[in-house]
Amino acid sequence: MGSDQKNAFAAIILSGLILFGWQTYFAPQPVAERPVTQVTKSAEAVAAKVETPTLVKDDFVKETIVISSGENQFAVRNDLAVGKGKTPDEKYGFHKITGSDFPFKIQILGANNTYQTLKLKITSKERRKLSAVVEELKISVSMFFQENGEMSLSLNSPMPYKYRLVFNSEKEELENRRYREFIYLTGGDVERETVGDEFQAEGKVKWVGIDHEFHIFNFIFSEKTLTNLKADNKGNLFVEIINPTNAFSGKLVFTIKNYDKLDALGDNLKLTVDFGIFGIVAVPIFRGMQFFYSWIPNYGWAIILLTLLIRTLTFPLQYKSFKSMKKMQVIQPEITKIKEKYKDDPQRMQKETMELFKRAGANPLGGCLPLLLQMPIFFAFYKVLYQSVELVGAPWIFWVTDLSQKDPLYILPVLMAISMFLQQKFTPTTTTDPMQKKLMMFMPLIFGFIMKDLPSGLTLYIFVSTIFGILQQMFVYRTTD
Repeated sequence: MGSDQKNAFAAIILSGLILFGWQTYFAPQPVAERPVTQVTKSAEAVAAKVETPTLVKDDFVKETIVISSGENQFAVRNDLAVGKGKTPDEKYGFHKITGSDFPFKIQILGANNTYQTLKLKITSKERRKLSAVVEELKISVSMFFQENGEMSLSLNSPMPYKYRLVFNSEKEELENRRYREFIYLTGGDVERETVGDEFQAEGKVKWVGIDHEFHIFNFIFSEKTLTNLKADNKGNLFVEIINPTNAFSGKLVFTIKNYDKLDALGDNLKLTVDFGIFGIVAVPIFRGMQFFYSWIPNYGWAIILLTLLIRTLTFPLQYKSFKSMKKMQVIQPEITKIKEKYKDDPQRMQKETMELFKRAGANPLGGCLPLLLQMPIFFAFYKVLYQSVELVGAPWIFWVTDLSQKDPLYILPVLMAISMFLQQKFTPTTTTDPMQKKLMMFMPLIFGFIMKDLPSGLTLYIFVSTIFGILQQMFVYRTTD
């Protein structure tokens, strides 16, 4: 690998280091700056015809009613606030996930053009169903707990009203330097905003809610609804339904972010699992991890087997890369002579160098391009291991009791750094630049430092991939001229 190629390779590695380091340690959560489209004139005209209701003051006693389905339950207050729920696969309730006992409320546009609290009068209550009315506005309210864990909710009235959903949460830094987020789906894209940051947006929304790393609490509209979203720095997200309506309905879901469960629930809730821009690669990797887990019910060994499979499938790329590096090493002395001989004539130097490459059958980019092609696989694997709730609490062996958390003894990061150092020793070195040599020598140490606080499952993947790569590299060097 020539000097130019070495620079390119170093740039690739440094880019990855900078990306991981910045995201992990320094990157601030961005505050969205989206232009807020004004409400259409037709919507304003409809709103003007709506009779402004006179509502009660928010000073009545807030009674709480619990509706449940087996171990699933939601608590509903008579001011139409929902919270304190739990489901079988959550070990804690709303306060842990959202920062509030009652993080969700429905309000209505009342007098003085302000949103006010509804006062429910319970008409019937069963284990899984709740019926109520808002007498002064003639609004009937119905809630029903479905078997799949969703709670359907509908409000009907003879007059059209403008409703507003209010989500309340608290800013919280989660594990691995992530933050609790507000999320919403517009079109096919999921938007994410850090709780506690101010933002405004408008669009047709299918669902909106709170993302707590491995759990979600979402409201799903029956159909895409034109809304105006506004968040303040106190942890409130206000979702205003722009067009008045006689019938407002949707579903509440509070669940762990298990990809298969979310996929079964539908409404594209599976997109709450953020696989990033390489999702098209990440999903097959995730399915492969599940496949090996079905054989060996240990996600640590599943990661190892999947890593070996990926390295085997990408071996043709590695083979070309290793052969190219070896050829470049052979002709490196001649390249050095050409550079010395024509150091005052850059054009002649380039011409002679290219002719040497042609005679030797060497490609100066042959060692770099395969590495670039593997980058999407690397980042997709990173997102899968970083996002998969299946790894939460999943042990591997001995000291690694949770693959979603960092290695408590830092053994895997150290082993990974050592393996990367050994890989450098086995890789032909063609540079004489002392600065490049020092840079490459310190890269395993830098990478190990960055990985020490990232999920141990990810570190395990890189360690195994590096070791297997060394074996592949030795095989190629011993079987090629």
